[in-house]
Amino acid sequence: MERIVVASMKRSAGKTSLIVGMAKVLGQPFSYIKPFGDRLFYRKKRLWDYDSALVTQIFGLASDPEEMSIGFDHAKVRYMYDERSMKEKLLDMIEGGGGERAFIEAGTDLCYGASVHLDALSLARQTGGRMILVLSGDEGPVMDDLAFLKRSMDLRGVSMAGVIVNKTADREDFEKTHGTEIASLGFPLLGVVPFRRELTYITARTLAERLFVKIIAGEEGLGNVIRNIFIGAMNAHAAQRDPLFRKEGKLLITSGDRSDMIVAGLESDTAGILITNNIVPPPNIIARSSERKIPLLLVSEDTFQVARQVDCFEPLLTRGDGEKIALMENLVREYVSMENI
Repeated sequence: MERIVVASMKRSAGKTSLIVGMAKVLGQPFSYIKPFGDRLFYRKKRLWDYDSALVTQIFGLASDPEEMSIGFDHAKVRYMYDERSMKEKLLDMIEGGGGERAFIEAGTDLCYGASVHLDALSLARQTGGRMILVLSGDEGPVMDDLAFLKRSMDLRGVSMAGVIVNKTADREDFEKTHGTEIASLGFPLLGVVPFRRELTYITARTLAERLFVKIIAGEEGLGNVIRNIFIGAMNAHAAQRDPLFRKEGKLLITSGDRSDMIVAGLESDTAGILITNNIVPPPNIIARSSERKIPLLLVSEDTFQVARQVDCFEPLLTRGDGEKIALMENLVREYVSMENI
């Protein structure tokens, strides 16, 4: 069985999305594990890693997401396993997953889990897997990461398949400028994947699930894609003169007592309205929301607090994001050298 360890130097480099894209392109049976979970997901008194559940749902894997992670807490994992038993556990998980290859996703960054032998380098050594390192961000920090890895970290016993540079602003310029330098550091460049803004969008449904909102009306529009955010802290007349208000697919965040602002949102290109301060708008507005299929989402926090939460959202892939999944497959097919993995 072929084993591929997918790791990153920093958080949110796009490991899971690239695994989904690679698995789609390969189109062959595979298994997946994420030994040290870092995105806890709790539903129906069950705890698993979000990424494990996502991959399971997208591909219909037979394995239970709960069984794809050894643990989530350093202290508990340290108590249960030493280095030898950890290796045995990892190999059992891989062999039990079936398929022609196993994707092994490392934690949030390269060193995460090092104290319990579950960091990316340890995973590669213990499983004998080939490592794909995913890097993202501006070209300067990306090259800093590679130089640091080469000069300061012990890579003995690690089979390096190569690196994938993800979310690049100018793919051709990056390859032309840094391709030779990356090769000189000893890292095969497997691909440079361009940034696509569509992957940063979320739906009103995802927003509702992650904020635990109460859906007042417009439930049919939960699939609306949120492309922009507008804070309705002024009167409706002033808002309508603002170019940002006229952008497509906006999420309007405003207090429930701002009926003028809510109505203005309902009569424009709006993906959803997040109503704050736990104030339910009048019945006529609720009825109009249902007619327009624009979700009204109620939360108890004030507008400032909710806006901060939304601003910090990480646009994670979901199983319902068919367009995003198809886009990742196309990006991998076009820009990643799968024959070299």
